[in-house]
Amino acid sequence: MISRKATDLLALAKAVIDTEIAALSALPERLDTDFLHACEAILACKGRVIVTGMGKSGHIGNKIAATLASTGTPAFFLHPGEASHGDLGMIVNGDVIIALSNSGTSEEILAILPVIRRLDVRIIAMTGNPTSPLAQAADFHIDTGVDKEACPLGLAPTSSTTAALVMGDALAVALLEVRGFTAEDFARSHPGGRLGKRLLVHVRDIMHTGDQIPRVTPEVSLQQAILEMTRKKMGMTAVTRDDGTLLGIFTDGDLRRSFEKGQSLQEQPISAMMTHHCQQIAPDSLAVEALNQMQAHAITVLPVVQTGRITGIIHMHDLLRAGIA
Repeated sequence: MISRKATDLLALAKAVIDTEIAALSALPERLDTDFLHACEAILACKGRVIVTGMGKSGHIGNKIAATLASTGTPAFFLHPGEASHGDLGMIVNGDVIIALSNSGTSEEILAILPVIRRLDVRIIAMTGNPTSPLAQAADFHIDTGVDKEACPLGLAPTSSTTAALVMGDALAVALLEVRGFTAEDFARSHPGGRLGKRLLVHVRDIMHTGDQIPRVTPEVSLQQAILEMTRKKMGMTAVTRDDGTLLGIFTDGDLRRSFEKGQSLQEQPISAMMTHHCQQIAPDSLAVEALNQMQAHAITVLPVVQTGRITGIIHMHDLLRAGIA
């Protein structure tokens, strides 16, 4: 049971958020040339970036390593306690070390520094104390100090871990920009999720082609057009010349509108009832672009056209099956 008034709890929560916002607001002023040198060292790195940290700093370091790896900088996390029991073999000449410790005095990290120093590596310290042993031993120091923790006891790492996390993001994004890392590069690191599919799957990968395309010529009758629509089950048919040049489409909606206008459906060719200027998409477009186009125009199917000729049909169902929609 909650013993304190809800208003008290909300006030405490707001105070925590305000404290952490204040800590982050002061962070840009702590950026100096060491941040630039750290970026240069990572860009010049011939090996991997190895992030290490103990306790809560370790959790933040793990996330920083994951962000670096997913944005074009090969990186992994090394637990400093395990490092002195064999995992130091993961570090080789040419690597760059990012060591996190708010106090800069974490014993587990300081214990492995002499061994690391024997290798040809650069060390970047991320601490809240520029005069600490870790900061002094590093090649570059990034200051993530905060005036106070959000914890009312001043003990639990709160503002300090948030500051370190944000500084790690700043480092990763700065490197991403300099490397010219693209959305397609990002997708290659995330092929399994919805994000990867949205960035990697193209219209040509999931469109219907060949005999699957509902298609009639402009002089055919309404009956022939409806039969083609029924056979191909797309709710539409493309209207093309013999060479495949797209002239328009005829849809269920066009049929309803023809009835509403009282057109003579028996006498007119399908070209008189089709939509001439229809939405279309290129086969090399991303499938998510097809989704956006369909949603913007409240339609469920798009002709896929290249150099004026129809090469495929993509339906909203195809996007759903592919995990795009």
